[in-house]
Amino acid sequence: MSGQAIEGAPMTKAPESLQDLLDAMKPRDGDTRVYVRDVLKRVGGKSFPAVILVPCIVLVSPISGIPGTPTIGALIVFLCAIQALFGRRHLWLPDVLMRRSVSAERMQRAVDWLSRPAGWMDRHSAGRLKMLTAGPLKLVAYAAVALVALSWPILELLPFVTSFGAGAVAMIMFGMMTRDGAYVVAGYVQGSALYLILLSIWSGLI
Repeated sequence: MSGQAIEGAPMTKAPESLQDLLDAMKPRDGDTRVYVRDVLKRVGGKSFPAVILVPCIVLVSPISGIPGTPTIGALIVFLCAIQALFGRRHLWLPDVLMRRSVSAERMQRAVDWLSRPAGWMDRHSAGRLKMLTAGPLKLVAYAAVALVALSWPILELLPFVTSFGAGAVAMIMFGMMTRDGAYVVAGYVQGSALYLILLSIWSGLI
């Protein structure tokens, strides 16, 4: 399968905050569309949490309502998480995903919509429970992220549910990026709640 390694520009610095990621996602002057490959090139391919956060940020924004977006986001998150689990140093994604795009106008609206909550999270991150973001527990985080993402294609007709799941993954990966285990725990709780909801629906209880 044809694909591309995600390589950053020579001086690319790995994002350290959600605002850094939103800046990478913003359309550049003259852009009519924003492509996955361009955003990920700005983010760089060495920071797995930052790359996984990109589709999650999209899925918790109004863009999540575009048909096919949850499935594309799930594929990117799942592939990145699996590569992290197997210890790859540089991320790789197939061309079919790297070529995906959204209109510059939609992306700018999403970035503007997310700017305030992103700023709040950045201001309230600290080095809490760091043991959850390193060593074997880091692998637990990537496994949890892959598991949550698997549900999104099935639930594409329920955008609120996929956004809820993307929020859980975003919490976990934000915690990994900032070495703040409190956000990782919050993501685990939110992800567990998602699966309890799905089990309840499956069992016909609600």
